[in-house]
Amino acid sequence: MSDAKAKGKGGEKSDVSDYDAYFELVQSRKKLSPSLQEKLTAAFSRIPVSSFPQVPRGKVIEIQADTTISDAVKILSESNILSAPVKHPDAVDSTDWKERYLGILDYSTIVLWVLETADLAAAALTATSATAAGIGAGAATTLGAVALGATGPVAAAGLTVAAVGAAVAGGVAADKGMGKDAPTAADELGEDFYKIILHEEPFKSTQVKSIVKSYRWAPYIPVSTDSSMLSVLLLLSKYRLRNVPVIEPGNPMIKNFITQSAVVQGLEQCKGRDWFDTISVHPITELGLPFVSKDKVVSSQSDELILEAFKKMKDNQIGGLPVVEGPTKKIVGNLSIKDIRFLLLKQKLFTNFRKLTVKDFMNTIAATSEENKKITSPITCKLGSTLGEVISTLASKCVHRIYVVGDGNDVIGIITLRDVISCFITEPPNYIMEVHGTTVKELLSNEKSRNSG
Repeated sequence: MSDAKAKGKGGEKSDVSDYDAYFELVQSRKKLSPSLQEKLTAAFSRIPVSSFPQVPRGKVIEIQADTTISDAVKILSESNILSAPVKHPDAVDSTDWKERYLGILDYSTIVLWVLETADLAAAALTATSATAAGIGAGAATTLGAVALGATGPVAAAGLTVAAVGAAVAGGVAADKGMGKDAPTAADELGEDFYKIILHEEPFKSTQVKSIVKSYRWAPYIPVSTDSSMLSVLLLLSKYRLRNVPVIEPGNPMIKNFITQSAVVQGLEQCKGRDWFDTISVHPITELGLPFVSKDKVVSSQSDELILEAFKKMKDNQIGGLPVVEGPTKKIVGNLSIKDIRFLLLKQKLFTNFRKLTVKDFMNTIAATSEENKKITSPITCKLGSTLGEVISTLASKCVHRIYVVGDGNDVIGIITLRDVISCFITEPPNYIMEVHGTTVKELLSNEKSRNSG
């Protein structure tokens, strides 16, 4: 996923032409012979998706649509995965993949929900005095969403201000925040605010099915086992999908789950093969990298609030950003969208979260274990690095982006998994990708219509 800025409602791309623009830029900057690129593209077009290695343990982890958000986060975290398909509990006998699965739940979806939910809960605290004073549920509902801004995806998720106000009035230390502005109320509630988010209704019982469509960043587009790997690579690069489910023709069950990370891991294992070595030996600059240049880098200062950092990811539709310090923007850390799990699973981090800085957040994570310390450490390379070196680092460190730094350790570019995959393929002229009888562009257009409707 590119870390360039994006446009569009709910974080999704606004136009199919944006995908074409990215891919045209990539192709125009690569200094590779046309014949080599054509041979590679032709080779990938002959490789069936069924030949791609299976997910660990050979079974795709799925999440039931009626699973609560907190339980879903635990599943993702304990399984060490970023995303999982969401299965519709009422369509177990359906042979139509569109009915059987609601979509993909990932950390970006959860980030969007957390940010809006946190604002909603904070706003509800200001309404508590009115609720406690005897304003009925009907009146609160009439005033609620409009007065406190609970519109759009929040309303779709069924999170009403009236319900939150009732929960607060029901005994969650409402008097501490009564009558104050929402942010102040949230700060003073501390642990009680955390309880509202994850331990009180309606948040406690909010289910995955309530948010998976309203908050998702990318459409759900599966491929068949007899599709070509070229189609998968185009979906993961040009069309910006981070994962592609694989299903058998006539069978809606997901048989495999191909991610950007898995593809780059696979490329790393191709060392020693002529076609790979011919490309990977090139310095990244000869391949046009980094595609995300210095002026397009979205970063976070270490003294910024952690919620502001996650909001930047949401607004720019990116999966991570560098943490920098000072006017020279020297890189000191890395923040990933996956790190939202710490806010959801570690109550001490979430308490008083509106005053928590990025630096304090990273330090707290790093202090919990040596493994978590690695999470916040920035992974970098230089302009003189080769593509092979970048791939080795991405694969061995299991990260989704590498920061290109200058002599002063300032960030001058970003290389993502999407960018690396794009280096190995081109799109043949008049190439039409179909997903079970429907073209990818039609699916993307339908997704755009759904979001604007």
